[in-house]
Amino acid sequence: MTAVDAPVTAVPAISGTTRLYALLGDPITQVRAPGLLNPVLARRGTDAVLVPVHVTAADLEPVVRGLRQMANLDGLLVTVPHKAAVLALADRVTDRARLAGSANALRREPDGTWTADTFDGDGFVRGLVEAGHDPRGRRVCLVGAGGAGSAIAVALLDAGTAALRLVDTDPGRLDTLHRRLSPVYPGRVSTSAHPLLDDVDLAVNATPLGLRPGDPLPFPVTGLPTHAVVADIIMTPAETALLRAAYLRGLPTQPGLPMLGHQIDAYLEFFGL
Repeated sequence: MTAVDAPVTAVPAISGTTRLYALLGDPITQVRAPGLLNPVLARRGTDAVLVPVHVTAADLEPVVRGLRQMANLDGLLVTVPHKAAVLALADRVTDRARLAGSANALRREPDGTWTADTFDGDGFVRGLVEAGHDPRGRRVCLVGAGGAGSAIAVALLDAGTAALRLVDTDPGRLDTLHRRLSPVYPGRVSTSAHPLLDDVDLAVNATPLGLRPGDPLPFPVTGLPTHAVVADIIMTPAETALLRAAYLRGLPTQPGLPMLGHQIDAYLEFFGL
């Protein structure tokens, strides 16, 4: 049982001794981490709380530098669209975060410096495996080479994905990720300006498309093989238009929430909680 599977309890009263953690994003209303992590902290009797903070891209650097000056703030979680930009605001970066070019957690060290790491990819792969969709030996099309997508790319390759096709509308971002990954995983990574889906076993949406009503589908499900799994990292809504379209076509699906659920224990360990 992971921490997130445990019974939910009330969040304790915040006091002057409470240690603070902030979750940075834009938008922020869709985030699920506070609702999952705070009850775990309460159940364990940990005097700490995670609060959502709405920060635009233009304000990210001054906000992070300001938060770092708060003596009772011990860590940051990061969501769209800040996962790549936040790397430059850390004093040290783990190898996997550097390879991905993104981070979703920063920790204050005892000496006051900050370390960045990424857990999106591991959470995503663990969720897939738990659902019976082990990516080992599979062909994958990953749409979205941003912060979450890049971390998922690294984790899929580490998990033994046979071939990973990267797709993004930003040619520069796509090329940058490809150049980082290709030397480490030779012969297994390719890129495409548009989703090529007719030969894949797993198609993943790692873009923000689906967060807002009326968003177009990140890729069509009509071109997928009948056995292909369709995965979405969007957590709110739980059933995105993409997942609904895949379900109606009879394809197996993987929603976004398990990716977060499988990160909760990793967050607790990373922050020493």
